[in-house]
Amino acid sequence: MNTPVLARPTRQQLAWQDLELGMFCHFGLNTYHNREWGDGSDSPAVFNPSMLDAAQWVKTAKRAGMNYLMLTAKHHDGFCLWPTKTTDYSVKSSPWKNGRGDVVRECAEACRAEGMKFGIYLSPWDRHDPRYPDPQAYDDVYCTQLTELLTGYGPLVEIWFDGAGSEGRQYDWPRIMSLVREHQPDAMVFNMGAPTVRWVGNEEGVAPYPCWNTSEAARVSMFTNEMTAWLPETPAWVPAECPVPIRGNHWFWHPNDQVPLRTVEELTDMYRRSVGHGATLLLNLAPDDRGLLPDEEIARAIEFGDEVRRRFTGPPIAETKGTGHQLIIQLAEETLIDQIILMEQLEHGERVHEYVLEAEIDGQWATIAAGSAIGHKKIDTFDPIGARQIRLRITKSADVPQIRSFAIHCVSIDAFKGANEN
Repeated sequence: MNTPVLARPTRQQLAWQDLELGMFCHFGLNTYHNREWGDGSDSPAVFNPSMLDAAQWVKTAKRAGMNYLMLTAKHHDGFCLWPTKTTDYSVKSSPWKNGRGDVVRECAEACRAEGMKFGIYLSPWDRHDPRYPDPQAYDDVYCTQLTELLTGYGPLVEIWFDGAGSEGRQYDWPRIMSLVREHQPDAMVFNMGAPTVRWVGNEEGVAPYPCWNTSEAARVSMFTNEMTAWLPETPAWVPAECPVPIRGNHWFWHPNDQVPLRTVEELTDMYRRSVGHGATLLLNLAPDDRGLLPDEEIARAIEFGDEVRRRFTGPPIAETKGTGHQLIIQLAEETLIDQIILMEQLEHGERVHEYVLEAEIDGQWATIAAGSAIGHKKIDTFDPIGARQIRLRITKSADVPQIRSFAIHCVSIDAFKGANEN
């Protein structure tokens, strides 16, 4: 019998998938104009975050259990948060620190101080630069900006190429990707060019189920059903990332914002349907015009992080791992459980295609959950039951299953009642 050839992740992709939860920070001229998208005409003179504290951002992320921080170094308006040599439309033309400031550097240094991984968002679409209508001229600008970021701020965990506004536009992706490979070979590349991670396809913080780690394309943006034209060297293994703002559909800070913060229950349900569907969750918190995260966003992020630890990442009742189509956990006594978390050993590829979870109740095996993909992680929750044995049966697989973790939890008697839905 021939062993099937399965797509497998790189070492860097495995490490990125283990991060599971990150913080996005949207910050820039939009912060000062009560808007989400600027048109490139706003003056840099308004940019003056007199109390900017990147350490506050990073410490909040760390306290909330997030493992990497992504910064919008340049959004669609073209304003650069570092003193690029490509344009005066940057922090060097602002009153902040008399034009000698560098938000990207402050974030990078704050991340290094806290042991937090750092990544950058660099919008390909630029609504300010007069060279944008000339693809060749603008590609030179963009590649210079990218090189500055790739070489000036230490190791980067991810580079975010947002497709919004670039529908139908072709950039010099071979050149762009060669720069990433040269200067930041360990960084993940988001969704465009030759990506190593893909956009999940929505801004709701959830992944569909099943959310397989292999893909041949992804949507370019929210504003089109057009699919990306990835370069031929794009790997078959392209796991999903789920970006979402903590406050409704607002990525940037707005004064007296009436859009409510997401509740802890909403956020934990997102976690269950993103990380718990094998993807990574990227939660946006927006610094205000002082350069500080608002107190209410900090508090909510920490509440969410505490609840994630309580429900999903705390010590399990019991845990095992192994190879094969069946694993059983024997408990010392009948125990109340309401959640099981499964993980595959992905170095060997994504092998599980169908599985069943069963509990021995009154001497009989009863199905308590079932699914298809396990991948990096699958979280199954169900009404609390009392059992002494739990069995994982893999009923369909591409090769011999390799289970990294089969963990039993009890969150609480009424946690997620009836929530075992995909």
